[in-house]
Parts: sequence; structure tokens; C-alpha cells
Amino acid sequence: SEIIKKVRGKNLFFSDDVDSAIIESEMIFMAVNTPTKTEGEGKGMAADLKYIESSARNIAKVSLTNKIVVEKSTLPVRTAEKIKEILTSENKNVDFEILSNPEFLAEGTAIEDLFKSDRVLIGGDSTKKGQEAVNALVDIYSKWIPRHKILTTNVWSSELSKLASNAMLAQRISSINSLSAICEKTGANTEEISKAIGMDHRIGSYFLKVSPGFGGSCFQKDILNLVYLCKHYGLDEVAEFWHQVIKINNYQRKRLSDKIIEELEVGEKNKVGILGWAFKANTNDSRESSSIYVAKNLIDSGLELHIYDPMVTEERILSDLDNVCDKKFEVKTTTIHSSIKELLNNVDSVVILTDWNEFKHFDWIKYISNQKDTIKIYDGRNILIDKLNSYPRYYNL
Repeated sequence: SEIIKKVRGKNLFFSDDVDSAIIESEMIFMAVNTPTKTEGEGKGMAADLKYIESSARNIAKVSLTNKIVVEKSTLPVRTAEKIKEILTSENKNVDFEILSNPEFLAEGTAIEDLFKSDRVLIGGDSTKKGQEAVNALVDIYSKWIPRHKILTTNVWSSELSKLASNAMLAQRISSINSLSAICEKTGANTEEISKAIGMDHRIGSYFLKVSPGFGGSCFQKDILNLVYLCKHYGLDEVAEFWHQVIKINNYQRKRLSDKIIEELEVGEKNKVGILGWAFKANTNDSRESSSIYVAKNLIDSGLELHIYDPMVTEERILSDLDNVCDKKFEVKTTTIHSSIKELLNNVDSVVILTDWNEFKHFDWIKYISNQKDTIKIYDGRNILIDKLNSYPRYYNL
């Protein structure tokens, strides 16, 4: 917000007059939602491009001068071809150049990522006009991004690179989570395994942190999109390879919830606390969060849940549960709390599913002492190993 205040009214302007903005602009960024299709061919896997297509038609309808149209949304390969077809068929008096410029920003660190980008990717046609459009966008980014970090490719490479990037990151999460299951059976330590693997410079340590599984609006959607793309081109073995990343993610969620259910003792009140609802720390985004699916499994087993997240609202949490639970879900079986202490005063077991700093820095030793060592703690993020590894009722992945 501070950054916006400095430039608003100078070179940053907000408007809800879309048509006028299109007419006045030389370059237009398309950053609209691309959800997974819910009906028709590709249902449940392919990207729904209705918002992209609608935006393209609107641009074509009102444009009076030549435009550079930039894809920012994560899109299937060759979407630019479809956009160009819509634009040129509906407005033959204007030249449109299509660029692919996917964003690689992460929720919670978007501004920092923008200023310190690993790379900026720009895909365009090899024609003279296509390269002029590419250079126009390069000139904008080069104001703060070193030129060697601006990568230019053809459009299709740029579109596929974004899908591939998210798929590779998700694959690393599923890979280390699959190893955590082996560690549980063999007595190996997941943290030590992660460190040993990550110290190999060919691999690196990033995204090798054991977790309840990946979430958010991108990874699963983009992998399913990639799987559908592979199937479309008859690459069934490749499709199955990437689909396995999602299967392992779902397996990890179920493995954690099954562990909690199996270890509950007869006669316990069966009140379980969930700490963390956002798919990761420093955001209130709960889309596809592993917490939702772990909670569903616990509710389906008849457990009473108590939930706390420092940023996700009660309304959002209950809505998430209502969307995934069957008809047995009742609000009275789930209580949303306003603090970690309030939650802990009402449960017999607690599972940590988001790595909020608040959970890391809580005085767990004092709390356990006050509870006379009766509370069970399931650490789905392995954030309390150093503090609680010697506590007999502490379980980590």
C-alpha cells in the first residue's frame, strides 16, 4: 500500500471504465482468472479460457489503434494462437501482437519477488513486428531488472515454461513427502534426509521441506492442465508421471489424518485442534489448502474439531468445509477460535498444518507442563522438532 501511495496519480491510475482504458493503452496485460473447467471436454483438468476469450473480444471490440496484448495468466500452450484469432477476426482494422509474460510471484512475497526476480520471461513471435513488441516490453522491465535476467523466447516456450515451473516445484514437494513415508517405516529422519539431499548443489534445498502437502490456487490446477495437455497429444506415460505428483499429495494428506485417527485412545474426548488454515504462512488464501482435506477426514471419522488461523476468517473456514464435506457436516461439530490459547484450552490433540511464526514461537514447554503431559501434538510442518523432540506425545512427519 505504501508503494501505491507514492505513485498513485503520477504513473499509476485506477479505473473501472474498461473500454476507455483499452482505447488509451498501447500495451494491455491480460491477468484474468483461468479456473479448471467444470463441464464439457476436459472437465476437472483443462483450463477454462472463457474469461480470457471474453477479454480478447472486449479488446477487439473497442480498439482503434494497434495494440500489444500480453498474457499474464497461466495458460495452456498455444492459447496465444486462440487470442490472436479472436482479435483479428473481430477487428480487422487493427494490428495485434500477442506476448506471453507469465508471472512467477509468490503469495506473501509478491512485491519482493517483483523487485528481485530470478528471471523475467517474455515470449513473442519471430516476425519483425513480434520482436518489436518483445523489445517494447523488455524496455519496461529493464528499468529495474538487469538485462541478463530478462529471457526472451517464442510464445509457446513461454506459455509452457510457467506450467513446467509450477509442476517441477510441486514435484519436489511430493518427492520429499513420499520419502517421509519411507522414513516413518524405517526410522530415518526426514529433516536429516532433506538436509543431506539439499546440500548437493545439483539439487539444492528449496522446496524440500516435509509438509501435509501443497495447496494454493496454482499447483494442482496447473499440473492437471499439464496432464490434460499430455493426454491431448497422446503422451499417456508423461501424463501419468505428472498425475502421480497430485496422487502423492493426496496420499500425504490422508496419511497424516489417518495417523491422528489411529492413535486416538479409547475413552478420549476426541477433540482435535487444527492450527493453520491458509495453504501457507503470510497469506489468508485457503484455496486447496491441505488443512481443508485433513479436517474433512477427521470430521468424517466423527471427531470434534477446533480451528485457529491468524488470518483466515471464520466465514471462509466454514465455507471451505461446507464445500468438501458430505451432508453429515454440521457447524456445531466445528468451533473456530480467535487465539491459539483459546483453542488449546478446548482440545486433547492438536495438529499444526501451517507454519505460522506464531505457532513456532508459542511457549509449548510451558503449555505441556500445565497440561501434565497429556496433550498430543502432531507437527505437520516439523517446526517444533528442536523444542519438542523429546516429548513422548510429539509426532512429526
